[in-house]
Amino acid sequence: MSASLTGPLAGVTVVSLEHAVSVPYASRLLADLGADVVKIERPGGGDFARNYDSACGDVSSYFAWINRGKRSVVLDLKDPDGLGAAHRLVNRVDVVLANLGPGATARLGMDGDTLRARRPELITCELTGYGDDGPSAGRKAYDALIQSEAGLLELTGDGPVTARTGISVADIAAGVQIHAAVLAALLHRTRTGEGATLRITLLEALAEWMHQPMLYALGTGAPPPRTGGHHASIAPYGPFSCGDGVSVHLAVQNEREWGRLCTVVLARPELASDPRFATVRERVRHREALHTELQQRFDQLTADELGALLDAADVAWSRVGLVADLPAHPHLVARDRWRRVPVPGGADVPMMAPPVDSSAWAAPHGHTVPALGADTRDVLTGLGYTDVEIDKLTGTG
Repeated sequence: MSASLTGPLAGVTVVSLEHAVSVPYASRLLADLGADVVKIERPGGGDFARNYDSACGDVSSYFAWINRGKRSVVLDLKDPDGLGAAHRLVNRVDVVLANLGPGATARLGMDGDTLRARRPELITCELTGYGDDGPSAGRKAYDALIQSEAGLLELTGDGPVTARTGISVADIAAGVQIHAAVLAALLHRTRTGEGATLRITLLEALAEWMHQPMLYALGTGAPPPRTGGHHASIAPYGPFSCGDGVSVHLAVQNEREWGRLCTVVLARPELASDPRFATVRERVRHREALHTELQQRFDQLTADELGALLDAADVAWSRVGLVADLPAHPHLVARDRWRRVPVPGGADVPMMAPPVDSSAWAAPHGHTVPALGADTRDVLTGLGYTDVEIDKLTGTG
């Protein structure tokens, strides 16, 4: 039944009862490694993330990003025949992923305990907002809500203004954890023949990433301050404008780099031993005065001139880029990191090749973003359904 794929997960089939970002991101990472990912979508519109925006033809930028390389099957899981087809599909696969609403998989008989009671070798993973117990069990959860609940909004922004992060970081954190856990479970099954029931919550996935600011707040009695683009506990570490209007982001991590910055870039070696700036802690404490000293010099330089001086001083820096310019980033272009990926109803869009290069397998080529239900007939045929049965099941007869 599997599509013809290559990669370390070739021959592994994944069924995903997914929507939005978290689990779709995890399953796309598995597809990048060669798994045959069958995405089950609801009739009438499919994954609601298809319509978040209209940036990529007939699908949203979110959907295009995290659904390449999958097959789309439309099944009505509220209909007994549609649910029966989904169960027939699950009986032939290696991994089942889900992030439906609270309690939905249990009602459908698609929860890990039920599925693995009949197929102990199966690997299942279900993402919920909060888990099956505790005071918040059963509540819906979305990325921005979890960012707020886990304390990330307290850290993000500038001064009194808070902000959510510009990407769905809670969903991405969960997707990465799911991806890693499924790979570990596949390895476990190879060694033991036993599958695994995996459970993860959106709150705990992001809470894992919140350890550093949590420990800082516990140890100092206050949360890291909101400092916009600048680092909360290291200085100078952030974006500065140059005389030509272009901004440069520099990062001084230690006293050796600070001394070289003062001598080579600022041409003021005496600043290195100024008591206000002599240590990281003092530079953070006197951040406003520090930035004033730096800005006076940076206003005299173009971004290219400042970059050359920072290179000469061996101080880390980058230009402050624009997101629309990313496909033209000279380093990514020189390393051939971009691929053109077809999307439904639109022109090809640029997407990154997987960021890890491997000597054992090649990055996938030819992946596309599936139209809604594009693979329904093919998958159902592979399950033994006749054309008449498929027409009845899909309402096309």
